[in-house]
Amino acid sequence: MSQTPHVLVVEDSAPQARLFTEYLSTESITTSLAGNAGGARKAIEQRPPDLVLLDLKLPDEDGLEVLKWIRQQQFPSSVIVITGHGSVDVAVEVMRHGADDFLEKPITADRLRTSVRNLLEKRQLQNIVEDYQSQFERDAYHGFIGSSLPMQAVYRIIDAAAPSKASVFITGESGTGKEVCAAAIHEQSNRSEKPFIALNCGAIPRELMESEIFGHKKGAFTGAAAEREGAASQADGGTLFLDEIGEMDMDLQTKLLRFIQTGSFRKVGGNTEEQVDVRFICATNRDPLEAVAEGRLREDLYYRLHVVPVHLPALRERGDDIITIGNHFLRSFAEEEQKPFLSFSPEVEVVFRRYNWPGNVRQLQNVIRNIVVLHNDQQVKIAHLPPPLDRALSEQEITDLVPAWSQAEDLPANREAIRPLAIVERETIERAISLCDGNIPQAAGLLEVSPSTIYRKKQAWEDA
Repeated sequence: MSQTPHVLVVEDSAPQARLFTEYLSTESITTSLAGNAGGARKAIEQRPPDLVLLDLKLPDEDGLEVLKWIRQQQFPSSVIVITGHGSVDVAVEVMRHGADDFLEKPITADRLRTSVRNLLEKRQLQNIVEDYQSQFERDAYHGFIGSSLPMQAVYRIIDAAAPSKASVFITGESGTGKEVCAAAIHEQSNRSEKPFIALNCGAIPRELMESEIFGHKKGAFTGAAAEREGAASQADGGTLFLDEIGEMDMDLQTKLLRFIQTGSFRKVGGNTEEQVDVRFICATNRDPLEAVAEGRLREDLYYRLHVVPVHLPALRERGDDIITIGNHFLRSFAEEEQKPFLSFSPEVEVVFRRYNWPGNVRQLQNVIRNIVVLHNDQQVKIAHLPPPLDRALSEQEITDLVPAWSQAEDLPANREAIRPLAIVERETIERAISLCDGNIPQAAGLLEVSPSTIYRKKQAWEDA
């Protein structure tokens, strides 16, 4: 909706039309008039109003047909139907065909203003929701790259959970970015200025794990030549991330549970209780309930930590994110290695999308680095792929899956040819409308967006 809402009054009686505009003169809106159905259609096509006051009895066509046309064309306009011959049947009919309100003449100024005001406020709220949704379709977030629906859900959980002190339990396959997720929660929280300390419980010898978490006193064990602060002390005021929590020794899990409950601990070899303020995040690449059932993870510890669950999707479940992430790594490694790589061939994109990626983002990163280090070209081709990607699909499968539009000649060939996204978006929308002979709902369907989105963008372009 434009900054000042616009109301189109469709009424063949000039005195009646003037009366309606007079009633609405106290509202913060603009109004225009149409004396018949043809004029209404033309005005709506040129610039869809925010609201239409539509008389049912028009000289050239029944107002109900205009209402049906508005809804068939999916114009983003609210409609108030006005008639001098009201009945329950008429009201039911017009509401069934998409009218937002029904008024019977004579209409009082207060009744008209109230109806108009309510519908314009409703329309404004709908537009705010659409804007909010579009703003939160993010293609990057605190170290994550990707705009797929599964990742949008992850971003929103992080947004909601970050301000709290509640423990977060992250699950996901190896290489999906569990530490990136933990760091994102920390960065989004009010603890972001304090330390983020990460420990991988599966990479530290069990006999040293307690010291890594709680620290130790001098002489506590062989090799303890000096007192040492553990992760718990280092994370005071900030966040402690424990990766692969299921690999921790059961006795240590008991001490960790007490630490989580009380915020206090003792260093190895120490007698003094220390108190800290720590937010806990943990992660595992296995099913945590399975670990509980198998006796590898204490049930009470699991439920203490499993307050806010976050599941990270596997790379194969993230659709076009695979290519987006791959392009990010390609640009980064090409710059680092001073290589000319700019893009992937359509054939390589097909392989990337169809491959299972058991190692997820970490595997994709290693594959791209391998290609950049061992080859020197502007475009990544099938011949550059390392095993097992070079055998993931047959030549015929790749040929069958490469879309025809991928060979388009107007794709940017170099960085200088890249244009602002807003310009490309406008040209794409206008081209789609042209190819659909001006049918905006049809163009919207092919572009997989709402018609109201296109109408609003067209309005913004005209107002600019």
